[in-house]
Amino acid sequence: MLQHPLRLPDFRLLFLGRTISTLGDAVVPAALAIAVTRATGSSGALALVLGCAMVPRLLLLPLGGVVGDRVNPRLVALVTDLVRAAAQLAVGLELFADQPRLAPIAAAEAVGGIASAFAIPTATPLVAATVAGPHRMRANALLASAANAARLGGPALAGLLIWTAGPGWAFLLDGLSFLVSAALLTRLRVRHTPGERRSLRTDLVRGWSEVRSRDWYWTSLIGHGVWNGAAAVLLTLGPLIATRQLGGDGVWIAMTQAAAGGVLVGSLLAGRYRPRRPVLVANLGLALYALPLTSLALAAPAPVTVAAYALAMTGLGFLSPVWQTVVQQEFPPQVLARVTSYDWLLSLAAAPLGYALAPLAADAWGSTGPLLVTAVLVALACAGTAAVPGVRRVGRPVESDRDGEGKAVETDTTGGYPADREARAEAVRPDPTIRT
Repeated sequence: MLQHPLRLPDFRLLFLGRTISTLGDAVVPAALAIAVTRATGSSGALALVLGCAMVPRLLLLPLGGVVGDRVNPRLVALVTDLVRAAAQLAVGLELFADQPRLAPIAAAEAVGGIASAFAIPTATPLVAATVAGPHRMRANALLASAANAARLGGPALAGLLIWTAGPGWAFLLDGLSFLVSAALLTRLRVRHTPGERRSLRTDLVRGWSEVRSRDWYWTSLIGHGVWNGAAAVLLTLGPLIATRQLGGDGVWIAMTQAAAGGVLVGSLLAGRYRPRRPVLVANLGLALYALPLTSLALAAPAPVTVAAYALAMTGLGFLSPVWQTVVQQEFPPQVLARVTSYDWLLSLAAAPLGYALAPLAADAWGSTGPLLVTAVLVALACAGTAAVPGVRRVGRPVESDRDGEGKAVETDTTGGYPADREARAEAVRPDPTIRT
């Protein structure tokens, strides 16, 4: 019988830190959207602030991946938590002013984006370093469920803070949550064995070769990228549509609350439902994001739009722990941070485009056209991965060395899924472009 991951002291510290910092982060999206739109009345201003956080994150993610593989990921996560704490505290203090200035808010969000470029690649290596292979599916599902439960309470807490004390307090809470996370990380023990030190270019090429050698991986990332571009469109145009056409600020708060609930349900589902083709099922779930985009485009009644958003985000909640477990199994531990950085880079690359084009398209043609076009694109890109052999081939989660029909399967001691022989061979095959 497998030991519960929360009985592992180091994972328990990681679990607490991630949950607390996620709770702080969960109050920020609604608070930021309402604070900026109140101060400027412009979706373009909100897009600018969101883009300032996103662009440096994208540009520096590959470097963050190299650092995450070279340096102990605990140290990287600790430093970046402190930097992000300072950035969010600075935004909170600016929002206390009678006339908040857009430039300092955008600058602080850019600093936070830089820090997150180095923090994001440490997530997967930290789980892999603190939890043994057979426990990882459960550990990933626990992290996702706890984080999503925190996000479920975040929008309600954000609404309470905004309507009683002001949005600045939401950012102060987020900054304090990063400080608590950093304090817990100081007690975390992580053994880290860096690979052979090579040039930055060689390390980047090695990470990219791992990505492109797996068709299930890079094609899924294209779909994930389109999804994130669609999310940027919704986050840019959604608050104003909800406020002006669907009933006010409360509708947007309700949408973010329902989305958090949907992600939580999806992560809980991932811990129980083990499909034979997990990546395929998860990608099809992402295609559901077309529903809230269509609802907003048609200005559907608020309850319909809220329900559509919740269902779409259930797909995201299911994907996250399943995807992380597959990645932890299928890639060598020495390249996990770099692979994760390319994952996020390709997945998020379309987001700045969505932030930039959504308000321009809405000003030129209205919100309906851009939202409907985006809905079609996200449905095609995510569901279209079903045509890729590797996406259909990646095996289902296992609990033992036999499947449901009593047939022996190849189990893997580093993760919760049967090993894919072709992918595993690629993982250990020497890269001809690397000279040692």
